[in-house]
Amino acid sequence: MIHKYDVYRSPNVGLFLRANDNTLLIPFGFADTKTKKLKEYLNVKKIIHVSIAGTRLIGPMTVMNNNGMLLPSTASDEEIQILRQTGLNVERLQSKFTAIGNLILANDKGAIVSNLFDGEVHQSIRDVLDVPIQIMSISGYVQVGSLVVTTNSGAIVHPNANDREIKSIAEALQVEAEPATINGGSPFLSSGIIANFKSAIVGSLTTGPELIMITRALKI
Repeated sequence: MIHKYDVYRSPNVGLFLRANDNTLLIPFGFADTKTKKLKEYLNVKKIIHVSIAGTRLIGPMTVMNNNGMLLPSTASDEEIQILRQTGLNVERLQSKFTAIGNLILANDKGAIVSNLFDGEVHQSIRDVLDVPIQIMSISGYVQVGSLVVTTNSGAIVHPNANDREIKSIAEALQVEAEPATINGGSPFLSSGIIANFKSAIVGSLTTGPELIMITRALKI
């Protein structure tokens, strides 16, 4: 099931939240009543209140599947200790890039990694997320994490991705992948949706046709 919801009066829900099949990460200070609603929507067992590198921009600053979580090198020791309550393998990615959630995406079958990264971090990504990786750009963009949203059931992809790119994404993640938009036409999908294999939360500007595309692609 898909639910429309705004966070901090913004339809860009993916900037502030990150979820896998069991856990939802939410910024410190988020209202209890709203937190409870989001937990119900995504049908997760655990809520973790946290900041990442002192910010509430959890989505762009994290990469997470059901095996592990990558954080930027600027994440604090305290934040890492909080996030290890998830039971996941939580590690910093030793890279100059901090918005790593915009550059990497993963499910439990594979990960797609921006070609901005040099080879020395590739093994760290494999080790923490415990999946093989595919290095690529999509439709000329290097910010692959902002252009694809995946679960273990399906994936949605930037609408300008070509057939070859969609095939590569589907093979890397071992799911079917389909083009879609979010929030009334935005191609930067991860900014407007939080999804796991059970459910999804999308920004309030998401249209009926977009909901149909997302429901079909993610099989929720």
